[in-house]
Amino acid sequence: MTMETETRFNWGEIVRLGLLAAVIALSLNLIGLVGTFAGRDIIGGMVSVGHVFLFGAALGCGYIAAQRFSGGGAGNTLLGGLVIGLLSSLPLVVLVLIAEPLNLRQFMPYVSPALLEMLTFGQGQALGSLILIVVASVLGLIGAGIPLLPSRVRQPLIWGLAAVFLIGLLAEVIILAWGNQGLGLAIRRFVFAARGLSILGASLVFLIVVGLSAWWNSRGEGIKARVNALPPERQRNLRWGGIGLGILLLLFLPMFLRTYLTEVIDNVGLFILMGLGLNIVVGFAGMLNLGYVAFFAIGAYTMALLTPSEYGVAGLSFWTALPFSVLAAVLMGLILVIPVLKMRGDYLAIVTLGFGEIIRILVLSDFLAPWIGGAQGILKIPNVSVAGMELVKPEHLYYVILAGCLLALFVSWRLRDARLGRQWRALREDEDVAEAMGINLVKTKLLAFAIGAAFAGMSGAIFASKLGSIFPHSFNLMVSINVLCLIIVGGIGSLPGVVVGALFLVGLPELLREFAEYRMLMYGALLIVMMVARPEGLWPSEVMKRELRAGSEEPLPAGFVVSSAER
Repeated sequence: MTMETETRFNWGEIVRLGLLAAVIALSLNLIGLVGTFAGRDIIGGMVSVGHVFLFGAALGCGYIAAQRFSGGGAGNTLLGGLVIGLLSSLPLVVLVLIAEPLNLRQFMPYVSPALLEMLTFGQGQALGSLILIVVASVLGLIGAGIPLLPSRVRQPLIWGLAAVFLIGLLAEVIILAWGNQGLGLAIRRFVFAARGLSILGASLVFLIVVGLSAWWNSRGEGIKARVNALPPERQRNLRWGGIGLGILLLLFLPMFLRTYLTEVIDNVGLFILMGLGLNIVVGFAGMLNLGYVAFFAIGAYTMALLTPSEYGVAGLSFWTALPFSVLAAVLMGLILVIPVLKMRGDYLAIVTLGFGEIIRILVLSDFLAPWIGGAQGILKIPNVSVAGMELVKPEHLYYVILAGCLLALFVSWRLRDARLGRQWRALREDEDVAEAMGINLVKTKLLAFAIGAAFAGMSGAIFASKLGSIFPHSFNLMVSINVLCLIIVGGIGSLPGVVVGALFLVGLPELLREFAEYRMLMYGALLIVMMVARPEGLWPSEVMKRELRAGSEEPLPAGFVVSSAER
């Protein structure tokens, strides 16, 4: 008995994937994503972000079809990709043909002349529709052909295309930071066009990344083997040397990033600090907390009240008030967890959500307005100062945030493998079994919430001094959702995953402000893709990776044959 029938070519499934690509492409046009980003070039004058949204569905569904039906033969697979691309273009052709006669723009505002011009490549309805069909079909064919390539060719190719897309997408930011003087100006003239990468720049980026990826594929395993063959002491020295080099790079980072990019990194750092705290509660201990923003707010308001601000009741400096801000957040974490010690899962999530909303409503209320400002917030919060010098510039404040993140990383790393960390993991797997093994559930939960709240309180305190003012709308539910999303995307329970998730979900949207209108849509789409394609996250912990991939690695009964794509 075999499982070959699961990988045999299926035209019905090909048609379904083609219709799915068609629905995705048409939807992205109608909600405005294609038209809005048609002017944001990846390769100047040739490929824009709008084109990626327009044809990405055909390419992606062709790729999925090739992976799903690897046993159907190369010819059928390529033909299936061609059909998927063709089907994805048909609704767009219909849109082009009926948009003007039916005056669709009166109830579909994004179906604009500019969008129709883009869909027809400026060639009129007949010729433009034909070009649209051909381009979509070819891209579906390419998407189906990529999985058929050998791994040593496919991986460098994908990395090269990803690098061109990312650098082209961030071209304006790169030029703003480095491209207006000296060597940066010379590189700009070669590599970048007026918008996006030049053709020469795109070719250089692609070839460099492909070459580096191919070199690593051929030599990487050998390098790893030689490192693993070293004595343990040498391996430890290499590991600490790498950590030291990384810290040294972080210390000099503001010199390379300049003011704007350093400000973005500062915002990312605050979310990393919160993410590390929530990672302890959710990732290590398995307790879903949707009111995490409450501790962030408590740290910020405590800092504002203890410093000589508009409503300040004490004249403490930032460094003196910081421990009290952290302590206040810890105490509120303990107060929250005591009533919910017996709750699990959805019930715990609902209670913590309510707690977060209670804190937000309290700081917004007129009842507390005489003491904390109410809807008007608190102004004139003093900046962080060191030796009498105020840290106002992002480059200076960066080091305060970096110190907080490194401290939180060190504490999380030490606790993860300590006895307490193992107790948290046992609690996450099964509370009843953990209690039966002698783990004190009350103490373990209290410590998880307290340490997680401490990191959020520290982040809130730095946030208040960074802005110099705080308002209740800065502490809404979406902050908790964003922090939860970044640890899911990065990898639940993974310390590097928190950093990667913050860079993806906080850093990139800050750099691409025109995406702000569609941020929630992209969050949802990214979470769906992550849960389907890589549920363990972008940089998962080894434990979580084994847990989520264990089912796919179990040996099959004798007589079963599964292709490499199925594995």
